Amino acid sequence: MSDTLHDGPGMHDGPGMHHGHGWRPIGPRHRWLEPFVLVLIADGTGHGYGLATRLNELGVAAGGIDVGELYRTLRELEIAGFVRSAWTNPEVGPRRREYVLTEAGADRLAEWVAVMGERARLVREFLAACERTGLGAAAASGADKEA
Repeated sequence: MSDTLHDGPGMHDGPGMHHGHGWRPIGPRHRWLEPFVLVLIADGTGHGYGLATRLNELGVAAGGIDVGELYRTLRELEIAGFVRSAWTNPEVGPRRREYVLTEAGADRLAEWVAVMGERARLVREFLAACERTGLGAAAASGADKEA
């Protein structure tokens, strides 16, 4: 048993084999990319450069996405059967590998929706508790000074 909290559905967990839905503060950072990569592919962004651009626009990683980490995540998702890829020859620009979500990938994304929904609930609970203690106002005023 690990000393860290599990970060969402594991890459090799079977269906419904969630071991927890907590944050994994000291775990691999690439695990955070998985749900974002899956949803962006489902939304129609299917090649590496486009994914990196969208991830950076969303601010997923402070200082920008590690492109190597993105491609490792894509490779792991493909090995696990959550995405498949093929080389394409666009009319303009170089060949590129396009990724599409598989049925298993859509199921995986649905699992992540549940995990992220629970995380959002926990964050709302945390912020409400901070507000009740008066810490929420102090944190907000500190954030205003940084902006």
